[in-house]
Amino acid sequence: METQSESTSRLRRIELTLRVDERFDVPQSDGYSVYSALLALLQSADDEVSQRVHDSEIGSLHTSGLRGPFGDGERSYHKQILPNKEYTLSLGVTDPNDEAIFEALVSGLVFADEPLELTHGQLQVESFESENTFHETLLTETNKLDDPTIEMTFQTATCIEEAGSVTTMFPTRGAVFGSLLGKWNNTAPDELALDVGRDTLIESVIEKPHARSYDTHSVLVNRVDDPDGGTQPLFRQGFSGTCAYAFKNASESVMNAVTALALFAEYSGVGSAVARGCGQVSTDVNKQ
Repeated sequence: METQSESTSRLRRIELTLRVDERFDVPQSDGYSVYSALLALLQSADDEVSQRVHDSEIGSLHTSGLRGPFGDGERSYHKQILPNKEYTLSLGVTDPNDEAIFEALVSGLVFADEPLELTHGQLQVESFESENTFHETLLTETNKLDDPTIEMTFQTATCIEEAGSVTTMFPTRGAVFGSLLGKWNNTAPDELALDVGRDTLIESVIEKPHARSYDTHSVLVNRVDDPDGGTQPLFRQGFSGTCAYAFKNASESVMNAVTALALFAEYSGVGSAVARGCGQVSTDVNKQ
């Protein structure tokens, strides 16, 4: 049976496998297009849920954008989805108030067998895997580890705003775990909030980047109204690649908190625009 804290802190994610019958173009930054398609799907199922996602300041809905092999697009700044190839799309929800979002998406894409309708074509869901956990469970798991090493792969452009609209372009420990700490404390029950200062993060964690995997990106995340009545694209800058994090003179509580945040990242994403395909992360924790 779920405890009181578990019932109010569920973390949920689903990974969809999709295919297409005919090739078609999608933007190079496909996360925004996928997000728009998901909103349209939500609106057809539940307009109130769709509006809550659109207006959310927390950004609890996390999507990965499409992952898979792409060909050259026929349009500028586009790539092409190919038939007989497999594409994956990850969705995550971390705010307990947004479980209706997850349920509506699963209902539409999986149980109602609705396609994901993009501008120039559609993808059909072939299979899916879902996973649930709780903030409390992540903390319990990390309590069993002794001086772990964390390896995080930032699979899509990760855009962490540290000063206004200026983003960091490297997976520094302060930026990555500071972002995750804010997301955790926005969604966890009060009794599971983590009290770790930025200075403590910087003093206790060491980055070990995989230099050859590192890349930078400028991605479309939104379109905003301009004074002439039209729209203009809004871009965010970010990084991708793999970085390991180890501990130096860290207390047990700090190691547990940071490791739990790294695992939490797979549900929440890292940084801004996570609903629009940014900040998709896979985490591997190694025991020493």
